[in-house]
Amino acid sequence: MSGSPAKSRFVALSSLGALALAASIVTAQAQPLTVVELFTSQGCSSCPPANANLIKVKDQPGVLALSFNVTYWDYLGWKDTFGRQEFTQRQVSYEPPLGHDGPFTPQVVVNGHADVVGAAPGEIEHLISASGRTSGPSLSLDGGKISIGAGSAPGGRADVWLVRYQRGVVEVPVARGENTGRTLPHANVVHSLAKLGSWTGNATDLPLPAAPGGLSTAVLVQSPGGGPILAAATN
Repeated sequence: MSGSPAKSRFVALSSLGALALAASIVTAQAQPLTVVELFTSQGCSSCPPANANLIKVKDQPGVLALSFNVTYWDYLGWKDTFGRQEFTQRQVSYEPPLGHDGPFTPQVVVNGHADVVGAAPGEIEHLISASGRTSGPSLSLDGGKISIGAGSAPGGRADVWLVRYQRGVVEVPVARGENTGRTLPHANVVHSLAKLGSWTGNATDLPLPAAPGGLSTAVLVQSPGGGPILAAATN
């Protein structure tokens, strides 16, 4: 026996509502991001204001904020608890394209192609506004794989980077060095960085390794040699 016309209309409207909701969720997931990288050190007395400014922007819609702790200030008496040589090397690779002779802290790089010191109020927000969001291929993380859409790869190739980070704010007491006696907040601290492969412009799927317990995942598609970030996604 068929249902009443009113019930049929309700079912149809409910289905349309579900489809609209699903479409909005997909759109939100596919929304391009602005990638904000802070290169910082617990051994740098100039870094705490930039750390604090990154905390202010980390929850902005469409912003992926990451703290990379570098190692070249460890000799001052405090070994950075999050510092890794590969994070230092990532910063070093940015400097020639950005017009710098060498790395410094603090430094904020947005979308891989513009930078500021980041310690003054409003500096990071201004650079986010000026830089906009990435505009490369579609990128999604789902079902244990990374899916990159077709598009233009400047120079014919881009690197695919896997970033594991601790979402939120962590407080670190510092016992020696320039920040002796201070407890420093860090936002979205990166724990590991690894190159997964390359993207050449064709639609590409790559396996997404499971994340260690408690860590979030971000994937960056980036021109080689410290070039612009073309696409980014996080879970």
